Amino acid sequence: MIVFKKVRWKNFLSTGNVFTEILLDKSPTTLIVGENGSGKSTVLDALCFGLFGKAFRKIPRPLLVNSINQKGLMVEVEFSVGSHSYEIKRGQKKYGSSPFEIYRDGVLIDQEAHSRDYQKYLEESVLKLNHRSFTQIVILGSSSFVPFMQLSAAARREIIEDILDIKIFTNMNILLKEKQAANKETAKDLNHSIELQHHKISSQEEYINVIKQSELQQVDRLREQVNDTNKKIKHHEENIKANMLLSDQLVNSITDSDKIEKEGRKSLQVENQLENKLRIIKKEVEFYLSNDECPTCHQGIDLKHKQLHIESKQSKAAELETALQDLTKIIEINNERSIEISETQRTVNNLQMNVGVENTTINNLMTYIRETEESIKAIESSKSSVSKENKKLLSLTKKSAIIRKKQEKASKEAELYEVASVLLKDKGIKARIIKQYIPVINKLVNKYLAAMDFFVEFELDERFNETIKSRYRDKFTYDSFSEGEKMRIDLALLFTWRAIARMKNSTNTNMLILDEVFDASLDATGCEEFLKLIQDLSNNTNVFVISHKGDILQDKFNGSIRFERHKNFSRIVA
Repeated sequence: MIVFKKVRWKNFLSTGNVFTEILLDKSPTTLIVGENGSGKSTVLDALCFGLFGKAFRKIPRPLLVNSINQKGLMVEVEFSVGSHSYEIKRGQKKYGSSPFEIYRDGVLIDQEAHSRDYQKYLEESVLKLNHRSFTQIVILGSSSFVPFMQLSAAARREIIEDILDIKIFTNMNILLKEKQAANKETAKDLNHSIELQHHKISSQEEYINVIKQSELQQVDRLREQVNDTNKKIKHHEENIKANMLLSDQLVNSITDSDKIEKEGRKSLQVENQLENKLRIIKKEVEFYLSNDECPTCHQGIDLKHKQLHIESKQSKAAELETALQDLTKIIEINNERSIEISETQRTVNNLQMNVGVENTTINNLMTYIRETEESIKAIESSKSSVSKENKKLLSLTKKSAIIRKKQEKASKEAELYEVASVLLKDKGIKARIIKQYIPVINKLVNKYLAAMDFFVEFELDERFNETIKSRYRDKFTYDSFSEGEKMRIDLALLFTWRAIARMKNSTNTNMLILDEVFDASLDATGCEEFLKLIQDLSNNTNVFVISHKGDILQDKFNGSIRFERHKNFSRIVA
């Protein structure tokens, strides 16, 4: 049983930077009142956020942080399961990772690599219920609560499995499927191994028959293979010789490669020098053409002197340009030769590579010859080669027998897994368990409906489809009733799930929270009958009712909590 003890929060929705704390096991019945927007329903959102990382109402996580402080959100929930006490601390940041810690008996439980795995541990190993089941058994709210009757068949089944504590069969089915997949893979590998062994045995038997027929013929065949291999070696040696000869000829044709490279570097240097000189001369000519006086001393330049310098510089420029043209031709000739040398060198490299490949081939062929010759010697020197091969055959046969035993074992496991699969499917063990509880569930639902002065015959079948009979035994559906009647059905189902959970001690808790149930669709008679049910529950359950009708309901509860809005922050009135 889960015994909830305390929930506290700060900077959560409209709550400020001071913790708001509610003791969940203090009073059997507690009325929570306050004006609209005072923060009454925050306790629902805080509980759901602390336990499941999302609010009870459909509020995006970034909007849970107080809009004024915009930081420091923290929710803490304390409860016990059996002899162990737990504390959940969960925060929310706008940026970066959000804190999430689970303490067991005061010691922090090692956090998984991902918060999703940490949350899974909390739901499956500690609480043993998820958000949907929690909101069906512990909380009933008028805003975002989805009644059981409005859930899909799959969602209804999930809740029933949680309550009846049969979800383990679903987990077992998942594990079984993994084992079936592994068994199938093992069987496939074993079949392949058997085929391989069969092939080896057949080959060995054929080999023994060949030995028996004529070992001499085998020796002759091996020697013939040696001769053929020697011919191949000779052919490859001739290829090596031809490649080496051509390579030497090509190398001799490029003996001037160093010279060409050296001349190329020297020509480029000279070219750079000539270009620099030509650039300087042209700059001087441009100076004399553009200036009539010295920029340094500001004296006029004699026209004759100017003309003389221009002609002299232009003459030098012409000489340099002619020299550059001659040098360019030399560089082009050197470049053409360099290209020829590079292409020849590439050809030489390819020839040398071919020589390496041919040598490797020859080495492999020689290795094959040595191995073949050793086989010939072994055949010629062996007095009982057939006996030796028979031993190998016996070894292969024994190994095949071992693999066949493994195959039989895998086949039997596959049969067992198939039977288990039938049992673990929805129509197997779970269907039988659910079938046993369906009459109990229907009896309890009708009991609670009658207690709320709503006399109908309500039935769920094994697929969780409802049949409701009323008036003159006419058949109705859930949607046929008024909102008040629907609320009675929803409440009856809520109490039924709690009763079943208490029987199974699976998802049984000490807490029930009802949000604005009395403010919604229940009439006066329904409210009175419902209050009687709450008083019956309070023997072993702490019931919290959130309502606007504080003045009317105040004297019907053991305790009360009032929320108010003060300077834009929610707080509990002392």
